Amino acid sequence: MSDLTIEQIMTNTPKVFKPEAAEGVNTVVQFNFTGAEASEWFVSIKDGVCTSEKGTTSSPNMTMTVDSQDYVDIISGKLNAMSAFMQGKVKVSGDMMMAMKFPTFFSMRS
Repeated sequence: MSDLTIEQIMTNTPKVFKPEAAEGVNTVVQFNFTGAEASEWFVSIKDGVCTSEKGTTSSPNMTMTVDSQDYVDIISGKLNAMSAFMQGKVKVSGDMMMAMKFPTFFSMRS
């Protein structure tokens, strides 16, 4: 799992989406990755459908900024997301409640 890339993770996001967990959710989350795999992506959830696209969106409900390796470590289970947030490794702006709920919309083990 350590060979994951941001591109693989973000491209795979719609495949691990659990629509039943996100019933009634309509949100857009902007991801700003820094470090070795610096890039921008956004994930949209609307009407039980999840999409992930490279780039930026004009009005996200939440924006997350994180080093690309830290995000890979979070997704692969090497780094606890809450610990990373508390240590300042993950910065979130916008809808903080969505930041807490967002991971529950996905099955991290596909």
